Amino acid sequence: MAHLSLEEVTENLKDLPTLPAIVMEILNTLDNEDIDTAELAHKVTQDLALTAKTLRYANSPFYSTLIKVTTIQQAISLMGFDTVRQLVLSAALSGCFPENNCKGFDHKAFWRHSNAVAFTSKLIARRMNFNEDVAFTAGLLHDIGLLALVSLYPRQFEEVLSYRKEHLATQYEAEKKILGVDHASVGEALAEEWHFSDVMRHTIAAHHQPDQPGRGFLPSIVHIADGIAHMLSANASDGSQTISVNVVSWDSLKLDQASLDTLLEEARIRFRKLDQVDL
Repeated sequence: MAHLSLEEVTENLKDLPTLPAIVMEILNTLDNEDIDTAELAHKVTQDLALTAKTLRYANSPFYSTLIKVTTIQQAISLMGFDTVRQLVLSAALSGCFPENNCKGFDHKAFWRHSNAVAFTSKLIARRMNFNEDVAFTAGLLHDIGLLALVSLYPRQFEEVLSYRKEHLATQYEAEKKILGVDHASVGEALAEEWHFSDVMRHTIAAHHQPDQPGRGFLPSIVHIADGIAHMLSANASDGSQTISVNVVSWDSLKLDQASLDTLLEEARIRFRKLDQVDL
């Protein structure tokens, strides 16, 4: 099969559905402390499917609210606006791409991992005094290029999955071998097509190589969170704790052993609860 060019893929990104207006509004309000929560809640409720999915998440064991949440405004009162904004974003994005068009690609597993990275990024950001909402969103979006490739080239991506399994290759290696492009560069192109902020675009592009010059600090947070999420998923049964991450990024976070142990335990608890959410 002939390799794809990034230019070809970028042109075909225009064939993907555009993001719902509410998603773009959420992304554009991450740094806005003066956002009108009532107005945003009203806009969410105009989409019945999005409202229902958001409330299902809010009432899942992951969030453990003592009172059954029945409205978006009530969710904001009980859980806080930032948490509900994250819920809405997760619910909206998971419905933006076609499912079951690529044999062997597990959409639920994809969103479970994306949410795991998002929550771990948030935990790390809290320790680094970094904006938790921005870190969560970057973690949620980091692999968006994967969905673009799966949606646009499902048959070719089936070959990627087969090659990865047969050769025990990494996702990146399999994509480069079969497609000639990788999901990080495609994700960056999609982020540009969808007018994401430079911060989000740089993080998506560099989450596998976070020490690229000019990409900022957030890619390191998401990169480490991604490594932790993969490690906890792969080693859920054997209890080992081997994290494969970029050394420069690891050092930049300056996590001592006690902080790391606490972070891993918090992440492990959240991941168990995340398994109970119908993503």
